[in-house]
Amino acid sequence: QVQLVESGGGLVQAGGSLRLSCAASGRTFSGYGMGWFRQVPGKEREFVSSIKFNSGRTYYADSVRGRFTISRDTAKNSVYLQMNSLEPEDTAKYYCAAASYHWATMNPADFGSWGQGTQVTVSS
Repeated sequence: QVQLVESGGGLVQAGGSLRLSCAASGRTFSGYGMGWFRQVPGKEREFVSSIKFNSGRTYYADSVRGRFTISRDTAKNSVYLQMNSLEPEDTAKYYCAAASYHWATMNPADFGSWGQGTQVTVSS
C-alpha cells in the first residue's frame, strides 16, 4: 500500500503562486512516476501534470502548460507542482497520484494510489 501526503494548497489571488508537495511512502511504491490531477464538484477528475521518475520527462495539460512546473525528488519519493499565474479557473481540489505502470502519463486509470487532495482556491 502506497501512502501519499499532499500539502501546500490554499487561497490565493489571481496572478499569484502556490507550490504543492506530495510525498509517497510504502513498500509497494513503484517508482515509475507521479502526477497531479484536479477536480471540481460535479466534474470529472482531470489531468494536470505528471513526471517520470527515471527520466524526469514531464507532461502537462494544455490549460496549465507554461504556468505550472512539475518536479521530483527521487531520493524522497516526492513530487512538487509550482503553480504560477494562477487563474480562477484553476480553483479545484488537487490530488497527487502514483503511477502503477511504466507507461502512465495522463490517464487516471494508470495511477493506482491517490492522496486525500488539497484545496486550491484562486480569487478574482
